[in-house]
Amino acid sequence: MRLVFIVAVLLVASCAPLPSAPPSARYEQTKYDSLPGWAAAELEPSLRAFLSGCPRLQAISALARACDAARAVPPEDAAAARKFFEATFVPYAVIAPEGSASGLVTGYYEPVLDGSREPTERDRYPIYGVPEDLVDVDLASLYPELKGMRLRGRLDGRRLVPYYSRAEIDAHGDGFEAPVIAWVADSVELFFLQIQGSGQIRLGANERIRVGYADQNGHPYSSLGRYLVAQGELPLEQASMDGIKQWAQTHPEQLQHALEQNPSYVFFRELPASGGPIGALGAPLSAGYSIAVDRRFIPLGAPVYLATTFPLSDLPLERLTMAQDTGGAIRGALRADFFWGSGADAGSFAGSMRQQGRMWLLWPRGAPLPRP
Repeated sequence: MRLVFIVAVLLVASCAPLPSAPPSARYEQTKYDSLPGWAAAELEPSLRAFLSGCPRLQAISALARACDAARAVPPEDAAAARKFFEATFVPYAVIAPEGSASGLVTGYYEPVLDGSREPTERDRYPIYGVPEDLVDVDLASLYPELKGMRLRGRLDGRRLVPYYSRAEIDAHGDGFEAPVIAWVADSVELFFLQIQGSGQIRLGANERIRVGYADQNGHPYSSLGRYLVAQGELPLEQASMDGIKQWAQTHPEQLQHALEQNPSYVFFRELPASGGPIGALGAPLSAGYSIAVDRRFIPLGAPVYLATTFPLSDLPLERLTMAQDTGGAIRGALRADFFWGSGADAGSFAGSMRQQGRMWLLWPRGAPLPRP
């Protein structure tokens, strides 16, 4: 706490330029029969996903009060689940600050990597925990209008300077001072583990550990696929996760330079191996019913009706999901990342998902709307 206080004083004293508050989104009240596919939506799995997040909500919040009613719904009763959502929540169309009613929906998943607790000839790439010299400042503690925004860096004497970029961390090699949770064999798989934010490490035939997002180095996320397209290395239609992995196998001499074009670097923590991966809300994610959002616009724990399409398809994907996670690339009121689950099949869906979609925030009746 003393270190955070010192950094805060340094920021104010030096008059360091601060990012401006995000522009406000709009929430337009509507009716359930205007939501595409609502009448046919299966809401009992949505109720289970909502309940999984309830223990992590503040007891005095409007969503926590909705949890009390949710706990009274009989399990596996589809009609009761529908009655609960329609009686408890009001749907609001989310409108972006610039007036758009649709935005980008991507997918993510929990990868499973082979690795070991100690470095080996095969397993040479470390999964780092949070470095001790990483300073994390919640800007809202100084400027309430910057709610949801954080500043990360390190102290160089009395100065707060940017934390090391991906290239700088990799250049340190064994000299980078951070705890190592495990070691893996493939730098590309490690790169995508950081993008997904969580994963499982297979340590042998009968042992696995789970790692989840703990912190980030403060540098902005930059898309590797977009870089490869801009460089003429991949056509746009092949700039998926699978396409990037195939490119990496055939261009090993260019790989490190390409990875360094994304300066963002994610640090992990070890999580219980049982259950699902843990999202930013602190609750286990539900495959097909959890999404990552920009928490400046969508409160974590809230139900969000999502109307998009399946990857590489016009087939509708219309589902009541729960906002239970965040991500470095998930920025904007109408930006969502759909959680597909764990393993290779989920990865195939997630890696090819880049759809347009609409979002409706479901908010407890009678409660004041959140202020973005």
